[in-house]
Amino acid sequence: MTTLDTKPAADTRRWWILAMIGLAQLMVVLDATIVNIALPSAQADLGFSNGDRQWIVTAYSLAFGALLPLGGRVGDLIGRKRTLLIGLIGFALASAVGGAAQSFGMLVTARAVQGVFGALLAPTVLSLLTTTFSDAKERGKAFGIYGAIAGAGGAIGLLLGGALTEYLDWRWCLYVNIAIAVMATIGIATLVRDEQTSGPKFRLDIPGTLTVSAGLFSVVYGFGNAESHDWSDVAVWGWLAAAVVLLTVFFLIQARVAQPLLPLRILRDRTRGGSLLAILMIGIGMFAIFLFLTYFMQQNLGFSPIRTGVAFLPMIGCLAVTAGVTTTVILPRTGPRPIVPVGFLIAAGAMLWLTRLEPGTGYASGVLGPLMLVGFGVGLAMAPSMNAGTAGVLPADAGIASAMVNTAQQVGGSIGTAVLSTIAANAISDELAGKTPTAELATAATIHGYTTTFAWVACFMLAGSAISALLLRSGRLAAGTEAAHM
Repeated sequence: MTTLDTKPAADTRRWWILAMIGLAQLMVVLDATIVNIALPSAQADLGFSNGDRQWIVTAYSLAFGALLPLGGRVGDLIGRKRTLLIGLIGFALASAVGGAAQSFGMLVTARAVQGVFGALLAPTVLSLLTTTFSDAKERGKAFGIYGAIAGAGGAIGLLLGGALTEYLDWRWCLYVNIAIAVMATIGIATLVRDEQTSGPKFRLDIPGTLTVSAGLFSVVYGFGNAESHDWSDVAVWGWLAAAVVLLTVFFLIQARVAQPLLPLRILRDRTRGGSLLAILMIGIGMFAIFLFLTYFMQQNLGFSPIRTGVAFLPMIGCLAVTAGVTTTVILPRTGPRPIVPVGFLIAAGAMLWLTRLEPGTGYASGVLGPLMLVGFGVGLAMAPSMNAGTAGVLPADAGIASAMVNTAQQVGGSIGTAVLSTIAANAISDELAGKTPTAELATAATIHGYTTTFAWVACFMLAGSAISALLLRSGRLAAGTEAAHM
């Protein structure tokens, strides 16, 4: 009787909760691209070098990627509401410091602190979504909205960053987080109930925390160095080798401790493992779309930052609509297996279409179609994969399961940054080798670098299709979190 009496009020509140955690998630994903647009203006204002410029982006991604598993477990330990509020307030304060930065060091420090609190926010947002929506149809709709935000946030960041930088000042690309955080904090504090936590009986796995944080730091840092160093340089392979050792030690620790940071039962599920690999592949592909098409539109088509952001809107629309329909209508009936592989195949087709770009290609004739197609494909693949990555876990494990989803996405972006940038640079060098340099040749070589990269991304998408087809299960996803609402 109690469940039936309280269900209408809970239904009303959970959609408002979705709106608030959607704001928090948007703030995290915006920050991955919005600052990129502001970098030239920030560099001119603060006077830092081109070599230092990358650290404005890298400081955030290093802290964020390395601390995600800890952030997920903190939510399980002290409660998701409390963790989310701490993350929102901390992120807003770090953004305020970054916006007011008077030196390069001050800005880099603020960006690193943003990454720390972002590592609290991202997994907590997803785990709260997982535990709030237990009904299959409602959960599918909620994950469709979440997937659209996660997939489109980068493009929204480009649009918003361009507008703020052009019409206000680069500092507003950081200050905007304060307004978002205030709205989300008020909403979360008002709408989300305090939850019972495991209290003093739960002990944080310190050795596991240290090894996984150091291992993920090494992954992100090693791949980040590959942009400016040769793969044979110890600054690349040394850090990646250290990552392999540290992560191996981490998993050995997890198999032996009584209360592991990452219970291995979470990874033993075939569907969850397949969904994490799928999300990693999506992270690689989305990086290529945002980075290389942004350069193509601005350098070859002459688009302004604002116009570039607007040019991504058709992809955002296709992604949002497809993710919503897929998770609401199709996923509850079929499960992820028939949907995700098809989404990857469609995204691979879009990437192959982009390999036909030429110096004379226009937006309508060569970019708009593949953009809409990739939005359709990623919409099919992303939201069901995120749903499958957190479905069926115990409420006490929702935070760390959500952290693994975010970690897969972050590592995918890091791999994409290093590997695809290297592929593009090598393709450009090969195209220019032994030829007399001219402006026309430089343009053609640059576009050849882009198209070569898109061909490689198509291969990653095909691999994602094969992996998801082999590992994901058909049928309705398990709803292990329903117990929390009974």
